[in-house]
Amino acid sequence: MTEQSTHRGLRAGLALLIATSIAGFATPTLSQTVPVPKPAPKARDGSVQMSAQDKVPMTTGATQAPPNPVIPNPNRNVPANVFATFDANQKAQAARVSSYLSSLQTLVGNFVQVGPDGSKTKGDFYIQKPGKVRFEYDAPSPIAIIADGSSLAVRDTKLATQDIYPLSQTPLRFLLSDRIDLLKDTNVVNVTADDIYISVTIEEKQALIGTSRLMLMVGVKDGQLKQWTVTDPQGYDTTIAVYNLDSSKKVDPGLFKIDFTNYITPAN
Repeated sequence: MTEQSTHRGLRAGLALLIATSIAGFATPTLSQTVPVPKPAPKARDGSVQMSAQDKVPMTTGATQAPPNPVIPNPNRNVPANVFATFDANQKAQAARVSSYLSSLQTLVGNFVQVGPDGSKTKGDFYIQKPGKVRFEYDAPSPIAIIADGSSLAVRDTKLATQDIYPLSQTPLRFLLSDRIDLLKDTNVVNVTADDIYISVTIEEKQALIGTSRLMLMVGVKDGQLKQWTVTDPQGYDTTIAVYNLDSSKKVDPGLFKIDFTNYITPAN
């Protein structure tokens, strides 16, 4: 195997892992070699727009320490009945989560990601609805994930590569929809609530890929998004817990731009 093919295989594996971490299971439609992007300079006019260089997003309250993500039981048996029915309380809880997600227009904060192997990574995220998100992973991870409203790019600054996924084929779109009614617009298979979290599990079936699930968890007391878990078709879970959330800040639109130019030099 050549060095180039080895790097391509590693990149594909890494891209798949990162993509499933936030977006469920999808097949990349394009793999590119791109130049390492230069960070945009900070604004000098005192504006409140945030850029990727603002590594600790401003919050409305005291800065929080990273949370310990709640890792679902890997042996849990989530009902997979498309005709699932829910009682009045479950419907009310799902409606509360739907209302919260629909009320958001922008959201910035920090995240802790726990992979299927138990490894932890941290970083910052920026959301601008509809359809736009950016995840910046802290060093030494070279990964950035950008959705521009229609496509999702997994960018590796170390290898100067990016893989493109259709946003419409990933559960991430549920978080980024302008308005959403989970019970009507998605295939909800489970709704539970305790004293701490409301949990809503969405299931997606794709003929060629298999079944993936997205479990959203919202705090009972403050009604804010706390974490989500993606279960890929092989049954592996990746959990992302979010904190230091702020929905009042404007976000630099340039954070969500994807460079689709193919910079591969043709062989002579």
